[in-house]
Amino acid sequence: MLKQHTISVKHAIDGLTWSFKTQPNYKIHLFLSILAIIGSIVLKVSYFEFILIIFMITVGLVIETLNTGLEQTTDAIDHKIREDIKIAKDIAAAAMLIYAIGSTIIAGMIFLPKIL
Repeated sequence: MLKQHTISVKHAIDGLTWSFKTQPNYKIHLFLSILAIIGSIVLKVSYFEFILIIFMITVGLVIETLNTGLEQTTDAIDHKIREDIKIAKDIAAAAMLIYAIGSTIIAGMIFLPKIL
């Protein structure tokens, strides 16, 4: 059982490594996440606000990972332009867009009062 779990973790790390190496959005997310963490330290956000920021970073990476997985899966099904696959990809991208807008608003609510 432990060997099976170890193999599963290795596959998950492989997927994460592949995503960071090949997906530009991961690099952007990582850069903005580092800025948010540095900003949290410099601006001395509260413990709760810092937890919220870490949570938002984590959820953003999860959504981006699911979006990437869905894109790779649909590409494996068919490389031709198909309306059903386009809709699936667009909806997954929309999930990330909605999250990005919401997390930007929350980050603004945390950081702007401290900056101003």
